[in-house]
Amino acid sequence: MPTLHHRDPVFVLELGADENRFSPEWLTTVHGMLDTVSEHEGPAALVTVGQGKFYSNGLDLEWLAAHADQTPSYVRDVHELFARVLTLPVPTVAAVNGHAFGAGAMLAMAHDVRVMRADRGYFCFPEADINIPFTPGMAALIQSKLTPAAAIASMTTAHRFGGPEAERTGLVDAVAEQDVLLDVACERVSALAGKDKGTLGAIKSTMFASAVAALRSPTPGS
Repeated sequence: MPTLHHRDPVFVLELGADENRFSPEWLTTVHGMLDTVSEHEGPAALVTVGQGKFYSNGLDLEWLAAHADQTPSYVRDVHELFARVLTLPVPTVAAVNGHAFGAGAMLAMAHDVRVMRADRGYFCFPEADINIPFTPGMAALIQSKLTPAAAIASMTTAHRFGGPEAERTGLVDAVAEQDVLLDVACERVSALAGKDKGTLGAIKSTMFASAVAALRSPTPGS
């Protein structure tokens, strides 16, 4: 399960030590940790990172298979996580330590900055290969962060991008070696941690208003 550490002024949210899929319990835990970061009275920034081979493989397909009747509410909860990270009132960085697939890659996209491990791990939107179209909200999130060319290259191909190729394509902002990945990510935001939360949250909400509206709009079957 996720854990939260404070490397003043940066909060490090460790997503977990397995595939870090979005179970309902996982989602609830992460939202509570985002509350802690958002409500912190002093300077704050957020870095998310996984452990081992995975940043996150996204949707908990096993849970969904066993709770098909709850799919609409589950998708709403996932969308809300994306919308919340997208507009979080502190600087955010995804330290992509390993595989980021599907909704896990979308979570990384919702951050202000992405730094990916240089030597191992793939960044991938596999939807075109697994016959699951993007929801309008998911598509809007990704397209709010990428150039049209990068969106086509990643969303329509299911291509698995290693760190250097992901950087060249524009999916991530930088790459770093594994042993310094977290330090590099923290350095990207530590100097920005003192920004006024109200102002920064308002700026992000305006910048990404269309994506947030799409993420929070009812999905079919809701």
